[in-house]
Amino acid sequence: MVHKSAFIAIVGRPNVGKSTLVNSLVGSKVAITSRHPNTTRTAIRGIISRKDVQLVLVDTPGVHKPKTALGQRLNDVAQESMESVDIVALCIPANEEIGSGDHFIAQEIARHRNAKKFLLLTKIDAVDKNSVLARLNQVNELATTAGFSWDEIVPLAAKKGEQVGTLLELFAKYAPESPAFFPDDMASDQSTEMLLSEYIREAAIADVFHEVPHSIAVVIDELSEREKRKPSDRPFFDIHATIHVERDSQKAIIIGEKGERLKKVGMTARAEIEKLLQGKVFLGLHIRVSPDWQRDPKALRRFGLITE
Repeated sequence: MVHKSAFIAIVGRPNVGKSTLVNSLVGSKVAITSRHPNTTRTAIRGIISRKDVQLVLVDTPGVHKPKTALGQRLNDVAQESMESVDIVALCIPANEEIGSGDHFIAQEIARHRNAKKFLLLTKIDAVDKNSVLARLNQVNELATTAGFSWDEIVPLAAKKGEQVGTLLELFAKYAPESPAFFPDDMASDQSTEMLLSEYIREAAIADVFHEVPHSIAVVIDELSEREKRKPSDRPFFDIHATIHVERDSQKAIIIGEKGERLKKVGMTARAEIEKLLQGKVFLGLHIRVSPDWQRDPKALRRFGLITE
């Protein structure tokens, strides 16, 4: 049996459904999601393995006009993720107008001549069929303006699973012959600590607004497993994490009145973490003010957002 493998970069503006799509394709939660833009901060690889094909989906930060060192780093990650991939898939939501950001990304895609080029029209469940047809005409013009044509155009609704299976088969169709890159049982290349920190960050940004979501970073300080009293006991993990913010006012928001909001963050994150670790968890959360960390390259390295 011939085996095929492909690296696939999922790109687009912020908040166009990239992470939701990757989770839907993989069939498990490998990337956190949020209504806030720029939730994804690193290139997250979701891995789909079958007997005849392995697909490595690279979920990238949304391309945007950067205002901080973090913002510039997110753009760099997205652009670097398009290098040397087999397929580049641009996500454009059906319920939004095509803008300058889409044109910029299309021009970047045009530079990668050897990669197959997919247009994924996301969120088609949010508009009527006439709007979908109109947007499909516009995305063809987008490619023509950038100097290429799409190999495939796929309208889909990731939350409902609509057309997700079709997209998976198309990715497999265009994958080149190659051995697998990762073990069959891996769903993501992220470390356990990174997944834990992301689950905590997802809970922390859930219902805050303005600049607060972007000012939150999470670092796992300790992850340990308690010794079992009996072999049949469920695993029990102790996790201590620090939630970094940039100002005292943001710290107060995260803590909430009488600590109620921080307690809610802990409960929400712990539920997700217990699913991941398949055991009980004690989660200790601490808040620290790290002034203007988004503009500090040293802080970005300390928080794992710059690795080189």
